[in-house]
Amino acid sequence: MLGLMQEVPLSIPMLVRRARDLFPDKHVVSRRPDRSIGRAPYGDVIARSGRLALALRALGVAEGDRVATLAWNHQRHLEAYFAVPSMGAVLHTLNLRLHPTDLAYIIGHAEDQVILVDQVLWPLWEKVAPLVRVKHVIIMSDGGETPPGAIDYEALLSGSADDTFQFDDRDERTAAAMCYTSGTTGRPKGVLYSHRAIVLHTFMSLASDSAAIVERDVMLPVVPMFHVNAWGFPYTTAFVGATQVHPGPHLDPASLLELMSTERVTMAAGVPTIWLGILQALDAAPGHWDLSAMRMTLVGGAAPPESMIRGFKQRHGVVVQQGWGMTEMSPIGSVSRLQRKHDDIPEHEQYHQLAKAGYPVPGVEIRARSESGLLPWDGTSMGELEVRGPWVVREYYRPEDPITQFTDDGWFRTGDIVTIAPDGCITITDRSKDVIKSGGEWVSSVALEGALMGHAEVFEAAVVGLPHPRWSERPFAVVVRKPGALVEAPALKAWLAERFASWWVPDDFAFVDALPKTGTGKVQKSQLRDTYRDRFAGADEAGAAHPPAEAGA
Repeated sequence: MLGLMQEVPLSIPMLVRRARDLFPDKHVVSRRPDRSIGRAPYGDVIARSGRLALALRALGVAEGDRVATLAWNHQRHLEAYFAVPSMGAVLHTLNLRLHPTDLAYIIGHAEDQVILVDQVLWPLWEKVAPLVRVKHVIIMSDGGETPPGAIDYEALLSGSADDTFQFDDRDERTAAAMCYTSGTTGRPKGVLYSHRAIVLHTFMSLASDSAAIVERDVMLPVVPMFHVNAWGFPYTTAFVGATQVHPGPHLDPASLLELMSTERVTMAAGVPTIWLGILQALDAAPGHWDLSAMRMTLVGGAAPPESMIRGFKQRHGVVVQQGWGMTEMSPIGSVSRLQRKHDDIPEHEQYHQLAKAGYPVPGVEIRARSESGLLPWDGTSMGELEVRGPWVVREYYRPEDPITQFTDDGWFRTGDIVTIAPDGCITITDRSKDVIKSGGEWVSSVALEGALMGHAEVFEAAVVGLPHPRWSERPFAVVVRKPGALVEAPALKAWLAERFASWWVPDDFAFVDALPKTGTGKVQKSQLRDTYRDRFAGADEAGAAHPPAEAGA
């Protein structure tokens, strides 16, 4: 027997209509390249989105066609977020930090028909353009002459039909947006999000044990709109009528802190690198910025060190909440929140709990598997995390490499090595490609990095496994000191030796000015492994500085 409920499609137009009808006077704030601030109510933004949809149709964009964006976070980018899926096309956000040849590959693989390009990114587009074939290029200009062959965004909107775009329902199963993975294990892979997946992910983001976004929030998505749809926040905030504050290309700590202070931001989201810089700026000028409105920052993309979570709360009164996810998960998969049972544990244990990946959000199921099979939730058994849910990918878009990420029963293999506590709390110990196997035992680079960044003189750190003649691999740490700091390897080895078994302590250290990062702000460990690959080549095969004797290998 089937239920007797209305079959209303879960589609992006439903989200847009709610923002238009209930919150037409709430604002979208954007910082322009010249640092000036633009403001527009949702009613105007959505009306302009409708004109963009009609204009794209007039250019020949059809159902299912891919419309790409090469843009920072701002109002016009948000207009494309609303317009493109609502007209039946597919929004494809391009990572502007990629090399032109990688962008060209992704554009060609996705078969993008139209590209919307920020004027400040036109020099990048000029390097990509000769490598691709697209029908139309639209420049989102802030003045000046339109480059030959391009269409000016504002002229396009002003010349679109007078008819009002209706934002009618779409088939919820059809594609709405797509993003590509970072390509760290082969060619970048396309993930094609359905309207249904995005709407359900939006509903999840409103849950109290998730991001818990509400109408009175003022949201600053530092996470780029090209990075997994800014974690879904442009849609979530519009759906509940929260104010959006977009930083444009100005992502330095001082610019972000100014926006947080002047716009009375209540919630912000970004990768740990951003927040480490912000914490350093706050520590250097305590009281300079008013963050009294800030109720929470959501950190994702990599594990934030416990010291950072503690530093924000204890020194500046700002709550840091960690979220874990992936491009293949739309992206939020878990959120670290204290539960009622944690109220009575000591404060230092609460911070330790918050540094974990946390609990799966409503709608996501988890399990862990090792070579011997599925693992118990005992908090110690270590294996690869597998997930499933209504916003988790079931297959990649036109894959070119062999695909091994899906189990026979349809779960997605994340590549993250985890333990799962009896209560379901996830602790990520490493990526499967980053875990260090020394003397037959696993060493967690994530745990070592978190401890190093808890040192008073360390700004950032990365730990990788390098080939070793006796132990197969040994940990090697690459450290960025804080300004003026003089800490050396012996002091850091002693710091770690107080916290870990001796065989976990890195055999050697390198000190650098900055760590190499991917286009989404993650540390590029593959580059570190290549740079320092031969560091232990001459090590004594009979022993090592810190042999993993306790491992019993």
